[in-house]
Amino acid sequence: MIDVLLFSFGVLVIFAIGLWGISVALRDVSIVDPCWGLGFILVAAVTALRLDQFGPRGYLMIGLVTVWGGRLSAYLFWRHWGAGEDYRYAEMRAHHGARFWWISLGTVFLLQAIILWFVSWPVQAALVSSSQSLSGLDGVGVLVWTIGFFFEAVGDYQLASFLRSRTSREQVLDRGLWRYTRHPNYFGDFCVWWGLYLVAAAGGGGWTILSPLLMSVLLIYVSGVRLTEKTIEDRRPAYRAYKRSTSAFFPLPPQELD
Repeated sequence: MIDVLLFSFGVLVIFAIGLWGISVALRDVSIVDPCWGLGFILVAAVTALRLDQFGPRGYLMIGLVTVWGGRLSAYLFWRHWGAGEDYRYAEMRAHHGARFWWISLGTVFLLQAIILWFVSWPVQAALVSSSQSLSGLDGVGVLVWTIGFFFEAVGDYQLASFLRSRTSREQVLDRGLWRYTRHPNYFGDFCVWWGLYLVAAAGGGGWTILSPLLMSVLLIYVSGVRLTEKTIEDRRPAYRAYKRSTSAFFPLPPQELD
């Protein structure tokens, strides 16, 4: 298992450096975001190629990761096409000036590669699993993954539709899945990774539990909910009422405001 993890780590570092080079040429660090899902597909592919053989659980994991990662990357490429550099990276560029490109290599591209590698441990563990016959726990994992994929895909679709049809930038999306959670896409991602973990655990990969735990912390407390909502109330005052009535992460019935 160690040799598989080290091999995938090396591949992801090369992948990150390649993306960084493209970002320098394009003067746009935002390309790193759509490539997040592709990175997991790459990990699954190189792990599969590294192994002599694997069974049904390995094929199941490759399928789940490819469907999830392919959809996410395609959506993000479509959403960011022609939109210019994300404001987060633009602020970093303005702050660091001429040093930005070298700083972005470490703090954006290589850091994301390390996180991606660590989060992908259940994917690799499922392929390396010595027990490849499927079990009931695999079924539970697929069910949790399916719930997550639904929330993430439908949430993204509803958001894209809202952004196309809104009449003011101050409007707040509070319909569909967004009526029950302020971040259905992040909740969906949360379920996807816990579902993949359960598939890995069914084959003896329970030791990779820190991977979905890290992903959960990132989604709720770091780059997901907290970062998204950091300035949104200043830009959209109506979000304050939405925030009081709607669950931040886990889907719950909306609360009636006085």
